Amino acid sequence: MSKMSIKKGDKVIVISGKDKGKTGKVISTVPDEMKVLVEGINMTVKHKKPKGRYQQGGKINQEAPIYSSKAMVVCKNCGKPTKVGKSFLEDGTKVRVCKNDGCGEQLDS
Repeated sequence: MSKMSIKKGDKVIVISGKDKGKTGKVISTVPDEMKVLVEGINMTVKHKKPKGRYQQGGKINQEAPIYSSKAMVVCKNCGKPTKVGKSFLEDGTKVRVCKNDGCGEQLDS
C-alpha cells in the first residue's frame, strides 16, 4: 500500500465527484483505507436515535471520507492545486514541496 501525500490540516481541492471544485481543510486521514475527511465536503445525513429520556434524536449532517486520490493539495505560496514532491533539507529532514513550475515552496510548516 502506498503512502498518502495529504496530511491533517492541509488545504485541499476536490478534483472529481459531486463536490468537484470545492476546497476545504483536512480534518483527519484514514491511511488504511487511503481516505481523507475534508471540512464541508461529501456531506451525508446521519439519523440519530435518542439515548435516554432527555436526549433528543433527529437528523445530523456530517462529513464522510473521500478517497485521497480525489483531492489535491493547494500550495500556500502560489495558491494552485499541486502534486506533492519530497525534498531533503541540509539537516537531513524530509519535507513535502510544491511541484508547480517555479514554485518549489515547502508544504510542511
